[in-house]
Amino acid sequence: MEEKIVPRVSTSVAGFDRLLGGGLEPQMITQFVGEAGSGKSTLCMVAAVSVLRQGGGVVYVDSEGFSVDRFSQIAGDDTPELLKRIYVLEPITFAEQGAMIASAESLLRAKKADLLVVDSATALYRVEQMETKEALSMLSHQMMVLLALAKRFSVPALITNQVFMDVEKSRLSGLGGTALAHISKAIVRVEKREGFRRAVITKHRSRPEGEFWDFVITGFGVSDR
Repeated sequence: MEEKIVPRVSTSVAGFDRLLGGGLEPQMITQFVGEAGSGKSTLCMVAAVSVLRQGGGVVYVDSEGFSVDRFSQIAGDDTPELLKRIYVLEPITFAEQGAMIASAESLLRAKKADLLVVDSATALYRVEQMETKEALSMLSHQMMVLLALAKRFSVPALITNQVFMDVEKSRLSGLGGTALAHISKAIVRVEKREGFRRAVITKHRSRPEGEFWDFVITGFGVSDR
C-alpha cells in the first residue's frame, strides 16, 4: 500500500526548507544533533514560529528552560498572539518528559497542535543514564510515542540531541545510540563554523547525505549565509 504524500510544512527560511526537501516532513521525527550552542534550539524555535504564523499550534517540550526572550525576538510584534498557541511543557525529570510527550495527544485530538518539538530529547536522559539501566529503553519508548503521535495526527516532530565523545570511534556521536538514530527518519548535524553555522544531512529518506546549508544566527532567528 502506497503512503499518502503529505505536504511539508515551511520553516519560512528558504535555505532551511531547501535542505529538508521543501520543509518539515509530517509523520516522522527530524533530529537536530550537535554540540551545545550550535544553534539546534534556535532552529526548533524558528520552525515553531513559522507554524504559529501560519495559524497552527505547537507543543514544545523543553527540558532546558524555554526562553521567552528568544521566542519574542523571533516572533517580533506577533509575540502576544503567537504565545496563545504554543503549549510549553518543561519537565524536571526524565519520567516527566515521557508523560508530557504522551500528554500532547489531547491537544492533537483537539486540533490545537500542528508541530511537536522536544528540546532536548536527551538532556534528562543523560542524567537518568547515570542512575538507571532502564534509561535507554525509556528513551526509546518516549520516541516511539512521539513518532506514533506524529504519524497518527500527520504532523512533523522535531527533536534535538546532544553529543558525546565516542572514544571507540574517535568522534562526536549523538546520545541514544542506534536506537535514537533508527527512529529518526531525518538527522541533521548542526556544526559551529568560523562566523556561521552549517547544517548537514546525515540521514534522510529523500535528500542526499552530505547535503548542507550554511546559515547565521541573528536577532530575529536565522538567515541564509
